Amino acid sequence: MYSYYNENTILYFDGEYAKAAEAKIDLYGQSLHYGYAVFEGIRAYKTEKGEVKIFKAEEHFDRFKRSCELIHIPYKYNNEELIKACYKVLELNNMEEAYIRPLVFCPPNMTLKAASESHILICAWEWGAYLGEKLLRVMTSTYQRPNPKAFQIESKSAGLYINSILASQEAKEKGYDEALLLDMNGNVAEGPGANIFFEKNGKLYTPPKGHILPGITRATVIELCHELGIPLEEKLFTLEELKQAESVFYCGTAAEVIGWDSLDGQTFSKPFSESLGKVLQQAYKARVLEKEFKREAKVA
Repeated sequence: MYSYYNENTILYFDGEYAKAAEAKIDLYGQSLHYGYAVFEGIRAYKTEKGEVKIFKAEEHFDRFKRSCELIHIPYKYNNEELIKACYKVLELNNMEEAYIRPLVFCPPNMTLKAASESHILICAWEWGAYLGEKLLRVMTSTYQRPNPKAFQIESKSAGLYINSILASQEAKEKGYDEALLLDMNGNVAEGPGANIFFEKNGKLYTPPKGHILPGITRATVIELCHELGIPLEEKLFTLEELKQAESVFYCGTAAEVIGWDSLDGQTFSKPFSESLGKVLQQAYKARVLEKEFKREAKVA
C-alpha cells in the first residue's frame, strides 16, 4: 500500500504545523460519518529556473472556498495565508515536486444540519501522474454522474467521490484502466477524477458545465487551445459521437494530460502521438514547468 506519510511528515492543521503521525480528529465528526467535507488537489513543480511553484494556487483555493459555500460549510480562512501554508508544508517536508491536499472538514454533529464551524488540514506527498503514463483503456461505466438537482455538482465535496470510487473500481475489476461516466441524460460527462476532450476533424470538443466538475486543468487546457489556435467547442455529445472521435484524452491535476488507447475495446483512428491531445500534453507540461513551448507543426 502507498505510504502518504511517515513519522517525520509535517502537515498544517488549524493554523499550526504538526507531525502527521500525531494529528488527531474526532471520530464523531460529520465529515467522517456523512462525507460532509471539501477538498482540493493541487500540484507543485520545480520549474525550469529551479524554483518550487504551486500551479494555479489562487484558482484552486478560490474553488475550495466556493465548494464550501455551495454546501454550507463555514469558510473562515484567508486564501493568501493558506497558499503560504502550502509552501511552508513543502519546505518543512523538503519537497520540490508534490501533490498538495487541502481539506476542510466538520466537527462532531450527528444531525443533518449544516455545520456551524469547520477545521482545515493541508498535507502533501510525492505522487506521480495518477493514471500513469501509458495510454488508457477505458470502459463506459454502468454508473452515472449524479443528478445536478440532487447535489451541488460543482462543489468538490468528499462524499460525491463515492460515485468515482464505484465507477473506477468497476472498470478495474473488468480489466480496464479507468471508467467513463455519462450523465443522467446519456451524454458524456467525465471520468471518475478527470475531464474529457476529444478530437474530430482538427477540432476539440469537451462537455459544458452542468453535469461535470469544472476542473482547473480543464480550464488550463482551454486556455492553451486559445493560445495555440486549436479550435475548441464546449457541447453536449453522446457515447456514439465519442466513439467516432479520432483521439481522446483525460485531464486533471492528479492525472495531468493522458491519452486514451481505446473505449470499450474500440481503438481510435489517429495515433495519440499525432493528435492535438499530444500537443496539449506537451504544452501543459511546459506551462507547469514554466518552460517556453513552441508547437513544431500543425497536426493534420
